Amino acid sequence: MAHEIFGGHHHSIVASRVAMLAHVLFLTTAVLMLVWLLHYRGGINIQSEDPEQIFNVHPFVMSWGFILLIGEAILAYSTIPMDHRTQKMAHMMIHLVGLILGIFGVYAAFKFHAAAVVPDLMSLHSWLGITAIALFGLQWLFGFVTFWLPAAHERTRNAAKPAHVMAGLAIFMLAVCAAQTGLVEKSAAAASAAEMKLINVTGIFILLYGVAVASAVAMRNAFS
Repeated sequence: MAHEIFGGHHHSIVASRVAMLAHVLFLTTAVLMLVWLLHYRGGINIQSEDPEQIFNVHPFVMSWGFILLIGEAILAYSTIPMDHRTQKMAHMMIHLVGLILGIFGVYAAFKFHAAAVVPDLMSLHSWLGITAIALFGLQWLFGFVTFWLPAAHERTRNAAKPAHVMAGLAIFMLAVCAAQTGLVEKSAAAASAAEMKLINVTGIFILLYGVAVASAVAMRNAFS
């Protein structure tokens, strides 16, 4: 029994440290993305007459507003030192902001396609991205109805929790995969070797962030 208690405490500390590592990766990824878009791609402006500046809204919003925020929402139960209801509220609201920004990011991509006269939904990246957004929207609605509305029974919530956590992580990693395919496309079209390397490094940090978030949640759930 003592071994289980101390072992669980040890793994809880490790999970907390992994979550802190995820925060560091969050900040690094966000800075790298800004450097790429501002220094190499000319800025971010959804109202610009330059199609490239319109497009730049898409990776900015999808990284900062969708992938990174989703990860922070997933970690809310591990990193927010407050009661469970407050953690659940933060989890739900951060996810909602991420969903809204993700939809706006998709809008920016479609607006770029219209301005540049490029056909929509022709790449693997677009298919993965649209699928991730759609599944995430359904996941948020399911979570809101099941875990927030008072009508749901406690037995139903307990039964649905493992599937909700697993589906959430799967959708999160799908969004990470979508980001990787998008960055591969832009890396191939980079104007210089320096830009290509920056894009590749950004992709690596996004992947590491996804792994850190998933690892922290897996440790927390395994020993909670």
